[in-house]
Amino acid sequence: MVDSPNSRPAAGEPAHDVIIVGGGLAGGLIALALHRHAPGCRFALLEAGRTLGGHHRWSWFETDIPKADRALMAGFQLNGWDEGYDITFPRLGRTLPTAYRSLASAEFHRALMAELPASRVLLETKAAALDAGGVTLADGTRMPAKRVIDCRPFKPSKHLAGGWQVFLGQHFKCEQPHGLTRPVIMDASVDQLAPYGNGEAYRFVYVLPLSEDEVFIEDTYYADQPKMDAEVLKGRVAAYAHANGWKGEVVDQEAGILPVISGGDFAAACAEVAIPGVALAGARGGFSHPLTSYTLPFAASNALAVAKMIARRPELTGEELAAFCARRARRHWRATAYYRMLSRMLFEAAEPGKRVVVFEHFYALRGALVERFYAGRSTWPDRLRILTGKPPVAIPRAIRALFSSGKPFKTETPA
Repeated sequence: MVDSPNSRPAAGEPAHDVIIVGGGLAGGLIALALHRHAPGCRFALLEAGRTLGGHHRWSWFETDIPKADRALMAGFQLNGWDEGYDITFPRLGRTLPTAYRSLASAEFHRALMAELPASRVLLETKAAALDAGGVTLADGTRMPAKRVIDCRPFKPSKHLAGGWQVFLGQHFKCEQPHGLTRPVIMDASVDQLAPYGNGEAYRFVYVLPLSEDEVFIEDTYYADQPKMDAEVLKGRVAAYAHANGWKGEVVDQEAGILPVISGGDFAAACAEVAIPGVALAGARGGFSHPLTSYTLPFAASNALAVAKMIARRPELTGEELAAFCARRARRHWRATAYYRMLSRMLFEAAEPGKRVVVFEHFYALRGALVERFYAGRSTWPDRLRILTGKPPVAIPRAIRALFSSGKPFKTETPA
């Protein structure tokens, strides 16, 4: 696609109305939303890597995104399952009816490159410095802009507390049809002492049937430390495939370590990464689900809000956009306080080897409650229901966790 002639800058104006730094999920969706909802906006999307989106798979429940916002995802070829999903625990197995969606980063890149004007996407372009007036690239090139949005990856902060979600997934091409028709969002019937041999994490396996003979298997842990032994996780995935009779070859793999935030000083954490006059978005700006680490619903909502604000107020300054995003981030932090409290219950009240009981208790509740939980829209009755009944953790430990500020994140690079 090419730019419209009326999108060219007037004499003396910066070449760009918006520069988005970081072509991951948040940055890519903001660029897409600007292209669709603010067609006169002269934006540039900078990505240090060779492709947009990195090497990830994002998944979400269809109800996580309000109906009015779902059109933003309409241009992507998604894996989708309308018949619901399964969960399995030592004493519980259920099929819940909520539709599920998944997007691979290769498709994210393909669709965005097909729809966005080619001149607006700059791959293998590393930003060295951001400020209210533009971006300085690693090679010294200066790119002036009216507004700059920082969508670079999350940065651990000593001001935040929590644990980690550690995962490794492999995409298998099976020799025969695998027989699955629904995703298995959480199979926690697997050995809970397996992660590191000492029961220091809650483990489950996540399975997506991508086609009749393709399946994605991911071994996941809620762990106290950001540690990963990739070879151990590969072995667990292979063992799970073997146990289910799935033979074939691995055609792709992804791995990651995501924060599970349980508390902290959000203002201080933001101050560590904030740049005056530069808007913060994505996980770096605090837009994720504190307990599940899901980001796509929040990235879509934020992208649309930013694009519509710019379309409505073309005179909006970079400082005003930064303030707008900061207000949204503070509202999100306040709105998700309950989930951070549950994270503290998980990491501080539950003994590591018995954390599976916490999730088993939760998944025995009504499907609509589970649906609202994932969307981050739990009602007050939902919140009370989750905490009532036979407690899955010792009451004294639960009380201590309730009033705890959480375990501070380690700020060194995850292993």
